[in-house]
Amino acid sequence: MIARYQNTDLTMCRRTYLLLALTVAACATPEPPPLSIPSPEPVAPRAEAKPARTTPALPAPKAKRPGPIPTRALNVAAECRFRDETGYNGNMKLTIEKAKVQTFEAAVNIPRRGVCRFDLKNFRQTQALPTVELSHRRDACVVRVWEQGERVTVAFHECRKMCSGNAWEHLWPILNDTRDGSCA
Repeated sequence: MIARYQNTDLTMCRRTYLLLALTVAACATPEPPPLSIPSPEPVAPRAEAKPARTTPALPAPKAKRPGPIPTRALNVAAECRFRDETGYNGNMKLTIEKAKVQTFEAAVNIPRRGVCRFDLKNFRQTQALPTVELSHRRDACVVRVWEQGERVTVAFHECRKMCSGNAWEHLWPILNDTRDGSCA
């Protein structure tokens, strides 16, 4: 009976090596054929060469970039919801007056990962300028808010305990457009 198991182990080992060899052979690609470069043909000189007309090159259109972050007291009033095509969704309420946070609530649902929830009562404001910073009272979580151009960014750092599952690994900043109040 032991011989039968040893024979089976030997057969399995041979099959494994054969499968490994076939896998490596399937991944191998043949060398590409050498490129043939045609030899240049002699060109007869022109009888009269006219100067080429040159037109001034048009400047490339510049992408609109946000300007520098202003060093002024941030004033924001946002209440918005967002959702993308993958199902990533959430909502946020944020009120900041003269760089002092009055209201902050956010929830972000990340499909098949979990949910992250933030509430101002769990944070204390630790910085006002140039960016607003909220530090969690009992954790390493930090929420930073800044304005750049017509957008307000709410970014999260080390906020693992604010999230269920492994949602914290997939948590992106929330962007608020101050022109129309939308979030993304």
